[in-house]
Amino acid sequence: MLKVRRSWLYTLWFGWYSRRQFKRYFNSVRVFMQSGVQQMDARIPVIFYANHAYWWDGFWSQLCTEEFFHQRLHIIIEFSQLQKHQFFTRIGAFSLDPSRPRSLPATLDYAAELLADDNDRQNALWIFPQGKIEHVDRRPLVFFNGTASIVSRLLQKTHQVYLVSVVSRIEYLGEQKPELFLSFREPVIVSRDEFPGAGNLTEYMQKMTESHLDELSGKIRHRALDGAVTIVEGSASINRKSEAFRHFVRLDRCEKSNK
Repeated sequence: MLKVRRSWLYTLWFGWYSRRQFKRYFNSVRVFMQSGVQQMDARIPVIFYANHAYWWDGFWSQLCTEEFFHQRLHIIIEFSQLQKHQFFTRIGAFSLDPSRPRSLPATLDYAAELLADDNDRQNALWIFPQGKIEHVDRRPLVFFNGTASIVSRLLQKTHQVYLVSVVSRIEYLGEQKPELFLSFREPVIVSRDEFPGAGNLTEYMQKMTESHLDELSGKIRHRALDGAVTIVEGSASINRKSEAFRHFVRLDRCEKSNK
């Protein structure tokens, strides 16, 4: 298992780099956030569980942490991918190797230890329970039990944990570059005395994510986007540059005709 080797310098660099990449490849990054997400008790750890449809998922988890939460970020990445990009361990990533089932308990124990660690910031884990990238409209979603198993282990060390559903969708809305939409639902607290069991919790998260994705898709389809906060504005695409040029030419012609 590749473990976290956190570095504030790498984290600072990655924050700058990821914003630059979003500006380059997206027209905008917009976020819907229900009440309570930014008001969580920092003494209680939180697990953000998300659908896994895009290569960009690891990037926007760091972006949102910087923009909204300032938490102690941790993220699980498949071993083969993290081995290729080990700098992610410097910002809080550690590996899970599904090809070695005997290693999974140690990884889940390590995740629980990170979340239960005592420090001055809220401990947060970003996890993608599908375990692999799948189409955003796939139904039904299939989640592995790993997230629920982490919750079970964590509740042996602490009394409560927040669960927050996060979903993402990339769409083209009339611009050359696509829009990235993210949505956070209100936190749900799972306590030691009310833990429903790993299977039931996994089923709950699957259904929550499916309904959350459908809700976000409906907002985009009906252009009900007023509640979204834009956290990144992309650099001008070719169509915006050409429109600006045509506008400039029209103004220049008008000025000449008025002389």
